[in-house]
Amino acid sequence: MLNISSSYPASRLLKWLWNILQLHRLQIILNTLLGSSAVILDFTFISATKWIIDIATHKTSGQLSTAAALLIGILLSQLGISFASRWVKAILGVKAQNHMQLTYFNRLLHSQWQERNRRHSGDILNRLERDVTDVVNTVTETLPSIIAVGIRLTGAFLFLYSMDPTLACLTVAVIPLFIMMSKVYMKRMRNLTREIRNTDSRIQSLLQETIQHQMIVQTLEQQSAMVQRLDGIQHRLRDRIRTRTLFSSVSSSLLGAGFMGCYLMAFLWGAVRLYEGTITYGMMLAFIQLVGQIQGPFRDMTRFIPIFVNAFTAGERLMQMEEIPMEHSIGDTELDPSPGVCFRKVSYAYESNNRHILQDFTFDFPPGSHTAIIGETGSGKTTLIRLLLSLISPQTGEIILYDRHGRKATCNAATRSYFTYVPQGNTLFSGTIRDNLLLGNPHASEDDMRTALTDACADFVFRLPLAMESRCGEQGTGLSEGQAQRIAIARALLRPGNILLFDEATSSLDPQTEQRLWQNICRHYAEKTLIFVTHRMNIITPETRILKLKR
Repeated sequence: MLNISSSYPASRLLKWLWNILQLHRLQIILNTLLGSSAVILDFTFISATKWIIDIATHKTSGQLSTAAALLIGILLSQLGISFASRWVKAILGVKAQNHMQLTYFNRLLHSQWQERNRRHSGDILNRLERDVTDVVNTVTETLPSIIAVGIRLTGAFLFLYSMDPTLACLTVAVIPLFIMMSKVYMKRMRNLTREIRNTDSRIQSLLQETIQHQMIVQTLEQQSAMVQRLDGIQHRLRDRIRTRTLFSSVSSSLLGAGFMGCYLMAFLWGAVRLYEGTITYGMMLAFIQLVGQIQGPFRDMTRFIPIFVNAFTAGERLMQMEEIPMEHSIGDTELDPSPGVCFRKVSYAYESNNRHILQDFTFDFPPGSHTAIIGETGSGKTTLIRLLLSLISPQTGEIILYDRHGRKATCNAATRSYFTYVPQGNTLFSGTIRDNLLLGNPHASEDDMRTALTDACADFVFRLPLAMESRCGEQGTGLSEGQAQRIAIARALLRPGNILLFDEATSSLDPQTEQRLWQNICRHYAEKTLIFVTHRMNIITPETRILKLKR
């Protein structure tokens, strides 16, 4: 009945959804039980109303007070079921969504940096928010609702069939039309929904990037251009939504016409039977309610189809995230606290540029040495840092960490613990200065943080009204570039790693502060291996080794 046209085989997509379902069995079981109980109560309510009317019209015997008490009990039970359903949705629903979001967030943080970077961060956020919500709601709420709908449909049909077989068969005559239309509907809606979701991701990406670089947009005076670009993408989104809505409305109207025809037929059939005296008023009312109970599930199906379309599309997009390769951690070799690093005939070229950034590159950074990396733009300075941090891997050759005792380890994600990295620019997170420092070492003491701030020439923090409790906004808003950079260096100095990697980390500092900072590092962290990229020759001492890269 479901014709799923996608980049993944239907069997693989359904298997993936089944695995998600297994993780949230408790909520699914509870929702199924609550939904089934609600259906049973609805049928009991129909029987009770029929009984009360037949008693009131003297068509059957019984106490009206007893029937009324039963009806009140059913209504109270329905209220209880409704309350429990909302509670399960509020508590377990949020828990399920948080769990799935946390799982993908954790996976992203442990995925290969270069492969993850192929996707825009706005698109990834859209998947972590919208797609996770769609999948979780479908699995934990829509599937139990379908089970309840199936029970309602079967029970209503059998109930009505026991009263009037002909009317029951006439009522479900719309089923073949529903099945035929659902195949065409599903295929078309899949394609339209995929286009809408991808366009929605583009909008979020543009919004996020523009807000993040608002200063650049304003200084380039391109506010109107960015607004026009957003308007263009939104216009394409409106067109796709308009097309999907038109298609959905026409399909729903055709099915609605079929349902109305069946309902009218049932009503007239009951009216004729009532006129002939072959049924009671209670049975007539039961007829009308049961026809609604049969046709209601089919109307629900038309509502469920778009939900499943969204879930299938969201599932595909989350499965694509699962295909981002994970980082490789090899071995657990214990080295001295300050190892050296050796490049052996390393070559690397980015896919977007066939030119080798590094080719047959060989160089040794001995333990405890201080090395300055200099060179023109595009000569491979940042690429070399990324290779050291295993954010990218050499295409040929190898990078080896070694200590003075001859122990060695191939550079990979597991050896990143030996490094302390400070990139160029502002890398602070929103929060307090203390929060940022503790990212370097969550177990750092007050004295550790004060020492790191002093060594990083960030002692201005102690003169702030709230000192380390002072808050900074996104990307260090509220601090100057130089202040933010010094706090980032202090954060790095708290990290246990003893290979210091500085990529133009002092570019925002004035010469005097920069000179004082390097003196502190060379004096207090002399045992550490120091590798730094710089354009400023004034910080290079006679003891500093120089690696000059050429384009």
